[in-house]
Amino acid sequence: MEYRIGQGYDVHQLRKGLPMWLGGIQIPSEVGFVAHSDGDVAVHALCDALLGALALGDIGHLFPDTSDEWKGVDSKVLLADVVSRVRTLGWQVGNVDITIALQAPKLAPFIGQMRSVLAGVMGIDVDRVSVKATTTERLGFVGRGEGCEVWAVALLAK
Repeated sequence: MEYRIGQGYDVHQLRKGLPMWLGGIQIPSEVGFVAHSDGDVAVHALCDALLGALALGDIGHLFPDTSDEWKGVDSKVLLADVVSRVRTLGWQVGNVDITIALQAPKLAPFIGQMRSVLAGVMGIDVDRVSVKATTTERLGFVGRGEGCEVWAVALLAK
C-alpha cells in the first residue's frame, strides 16, 4: 500500500452581516467570512490538504476567485470535485484532521454536524473525520475577532 499526506491552511476575514459557513454547515453568528465563494475556510483548507497530498496545486488555482463561475459557490461543491480528482487518480481518503482557530462563536455544539457533513461529501465514515476548534486566547487577528484560520491534514491511500 502507498500513502500520501497533504497539509492545507486557509484564513478568511470576518465581517458583520455575512453568513458564516464553516465545515460544510451554516453557523449562527452576527459575523461571517469575506470571500468570493461561501467562504468556508475549513473546507478550503481541507481541499488544499487533499490536493497537496498529490501535488495537484491548490483551490485558488483550480477554482480562481477571479472567475464568476465560482462566485458564491457552496464550498462543498469544491470539496466534492477535489475528492473526485483524488479518486480518479486511484487514491482513497484515509482520514482527515482539521483544526479551526476562531475566537467566537463557540463551535463545540456544531463539531458533530461538521464531521458528518464532511464525511458525507467525501464518501467516508465519520470516524475518519476529525474537527477540532480552539481560540487564540484573544491573541492576534483571530483573538481580536478579525478572522479565522484553519489547518487541515489529509492521509490518502492507494
